Amino acid sequence: MFIYDPVFLLMLSPALLLAFFAQWRVSQSYAEMSQVPAGISGAQAARQLLDASGLHDVQVEQVPGRLTDHYDPRSKVLRLSSEVYRGTSMAAVGIAAHEAGHAIQDADQYTPMLIRNLAVPVANMGSNIGSWLMLGGLMLMGSANNALASNLFLAGIIGFAGTVFFQLVNLPVEFDASNRAKRQLVEQGIIDPRQLRSVSKVLNAAALTYVAATLQAILTLGYYVLMFLRSRDRSSSR
Repeated sequence: MFIYDPVFLLMLSPALLLAFFAQWRVSQSYAEMSQVPAGISGAQAARQLLDASGLHDVQVEQVPGRLTDHYDPRSKVLRLSSEVYRGTSMAAVGIAAHEAGHAIQDADQYTPMLIRNLAVPVANMGSNIGSWLMLGGLMLMGSANNALASNLFLAGIIGFAGTVFFQLVNLPVEFDASNRAKRQLVEQGIIDPRQLRSVSKVLNAAALTYVAATLQAILTLGYYVLMFLRSRDRSSSR
């Protein structure tokens, strides 16, 4: 919404740089570890980890797309992209194990994951409605309805804060899923401890993308708050 404001770009530059670096690391690590054989497919690894945790009812399905892997807690289905589902590389096994980690979190009722699932609709609604409320507030600023403009903008900020909350809760969920994946892969004998470095390379790179998204959300919220305070100062000086 404020992408052409140089202050906005300046404030977000650390998060944007980290995001670009994270995406580069993910692509590089995935390509590199896709060449390292694991001796088992991603689907087989996920199934073994799920069964070892007693989650025989969680299905493992193949879905189209690249890196579209995810666990659906509502349907209790682990969905893996074709490359991961059929792939027999360390990259495929690592990603599949990470998603299996989410299923295990769900079964264990891991508190941060429960909070994250509850926060999803709030974050989506807050991001969409919040942007429109702030835009409405900006359009009314300087008019006779200055109080309404401030209230709309503040409501938009509060709405967007839901997105920031989601990102903050999401971090421990993703890190914990990766830790579970690495631990379970070794415990189940799918990989030996010496191969853990190969799996960690992919999962650690992916973790950077979540850190970048969280930082971007926090800095964006900070920019909105700064805009709100500046608009109030201009109004009070008139």
